[in-house]
Amino acid sequence: MFSQLSDKLQDIFKDLRGHGTISERNVNDALRQVRLALLEADVHFQVAKDFIARVKDRALGQEVLRSVTPGQQIVKIFYDELTQLLGADAAPLDLSKPARIMLVGLHGSGKTTSAAKLARLLKKQGRAPLLFPLDLQRPAAIDQLITLAKQVGVPVFSPEKGQTDLVAAGKDALRWADSQHGNVQIFDTAGRLEIDEVLVGELKRLKDLLQPNEVLLVCDAATGQQAVNVATHFHDALGLTGLILTKLDGDARGGAALSMREVTKQPIKFAGVGEKLDQFEPFYPERLASRILGMGDVVSLVERAAEAIDEEEAARMEKKLRTASFDFNDFLAQFKMLRRMGPLENILGMLPGMSNLKGFSVDDKQLKRVEAIVLSMTPGERKNPGILNARRRQRIARGSGTTVAEVNTLLQRFSQMRKLMKNMGQLKKMLARVPGSETLGG
Repeated sequence: MFSQLSDKLQDIFKDLRGHGTISERNVNDALRQVRLALLEADVHFQVAKDFIARVKDRALGQEVLRSVTPGQQIVKIFYDELTQLLGADAAPLDLSKPARIMLVGLHGSGKTTSAAKLARLLKKQGRAPLLFPLDLQRPAAIDQLITLAKQVGVPVFSPEKGQTDLVAAGKDALRWADSQHGNVQIFDTAGRLEIDEVLVGELKRLKDLLQPNEVLLVCDAATGQQAVNVATHFHDALGLTGLILTKLDGDARGGAALSMREVTKQPIKFAGVGEKLDQFEPFYPERLASRILGMGDVVSLVERAAEAIDEEEAARMEKKLRTASFDFNDFLAQFKMLRRMGPLENILGMLPGMSNLKGFSVDDKQLKRVEAIVLSMTPGERKNPGILNARRRQRIARGSGTTVAEVNTLLQRFSQMRKLMKNMGQLKKMLARVPGSETLGG
């Protein structure tokens, strides 16, 4: 997400920080490069122009140019303005009664999946969501949402077979809702490959019937400039209350996210950061601004870790590591715990400075191969890797679809890790005997 823009901005600001004193010329040169970087990232040209003007106005102030660390001051100004551009404070959903949310967007933008993801998130927060598939143009979309609703454990309305009247289906949906015990209603609507009068007319009639608290535009972040036009048209026609950006994990440019908030003046409320149903999160402008500038996003990392990691299990693992009794069963448990936090590249991107590692990538295929090797071991072999003779290693290689060399490499690294942990444990015991060394032992 935003990798191209992030790399370029960090290079520009690194150069700016290198100057002991900064002149108006230095600032102008840097902002010219920033403007080009924004345009290359698919930020709308008018949005980029206005943004640079605001940064320039603040950056050329005397208190900045004469400060002890002018480069840092300008980065701070850029961070503040970027956060403002993305929407300043995160905007919560309006869930006052009747708490109806209507999702709109073009075909293929991710509306149906986002409806299920949003329902899952609200359920996790203690609410009782209901799902309504009202894409009557595409029966497959109705079937898809019914399937997804079962996966997230949320009641779902099923329109009559062959129903083509959207308003009639909407009335049926509201009658069904009265018989349920839900407190948030999420309506998935039809999309088209492009906006047309028929689509807009249908959505207007449905909106008049539902009187929703929220009308959220679901938009594919990878569509760039087109996303801005789509947002403008939908907002003019329906009066959007917010945006959901999907596929933020796959778009290296990300300019749509920086443009749509400014163009519609409506907040980005959620972001889809992967295909899985749990890869959907509230949108926090200040956190994204921090990640774009290479400052990391430790708050999100801690939140994700708290969800994925069991404290008691983590403490047990730490003790096993220190006593060198850590085996492949523990390794597999840790591996699965880490994978629950999401793609490793995304996790590393939340650490300050990690985005500066040019060309760094995590080979997910290689991680899966490691997991396959461990899963191909018997419980006894995982508990006692010392029994893995040549014949057993050949069997594990065949079972995991890897080579014996790969199995040997994993075993060697695992053995080295256990020795290192054992030595650290012994060192800690030795230090404990030395007076005044308590702090050295950790």
